[in-house]
Amino acid sequence: MVVKVNAQIIEADTVVAVQDTLPVFEEITHSPRKATIYSAVLPGLGQAYNKKYWKIPLIYAGFGAIGYFINWNNENYQLFKVGYSHLTDTIPETQDYLKIEAVRRNNYDLNNPNHLNNLKTALQRQQDYYRRNRDLLIISMVAFYGLNIIDASVDAHLFDFDISDDLTMKWQPSMLQRNNNLLYCVNIKISF
Repeated sequence: MVVKVNAQIIEADTVVAVQDTLPVFEEITHSPRKATIYSAVLPGLGQAYNKKYWKIPLIYAGFGAIGYFINWNNENYQLFKVGYSHLTDTIPETQDYLKIEAVRRNNYDLNNPNHLNNLKTALQRQQDYYRRNRDLLIISMVAFYGLNIIDASVDAHLFDFDISDDLTMKWQPSMLQRNNNLLYCVNIKISF
């Protein structure tokens, strides 16, 4: 058996590799999915994939600042929690509430029931204040992490966006007639 391929005659028992004549479409070179996954695995990696290197220090500065304030609020929360616990227990050797500067500065008379109740209330309020701030900062850390992922994804989607000079938008006031009525409106024309 004889087969004619590309103006050449070859025998049937010969293996022929025929190259496709259709153009091969290249895959999308910049994947938003990759940028999203990279940024979810390691914050800033999606921005590096998008070649937006200037955003990486901002991301880590944001995480560092939020982390610092989470730690600061947690330390104060623990201080007031232990201080309140030592003030309300019956063991006289536990006096960590004296480590709190405001307690030392105000010279509370703990034998006076009014002073004791005021100190308990103040320690409880401060404990609640620092716990609330710490918890809100943890929520903001999660939100900042999500914002990092969203930024990488949106940036990847707009990576190949055309921002050349021929993109224009013109608007002008006009009048239209509809059902024998004049309508005042704005016409918008977008040119690509």
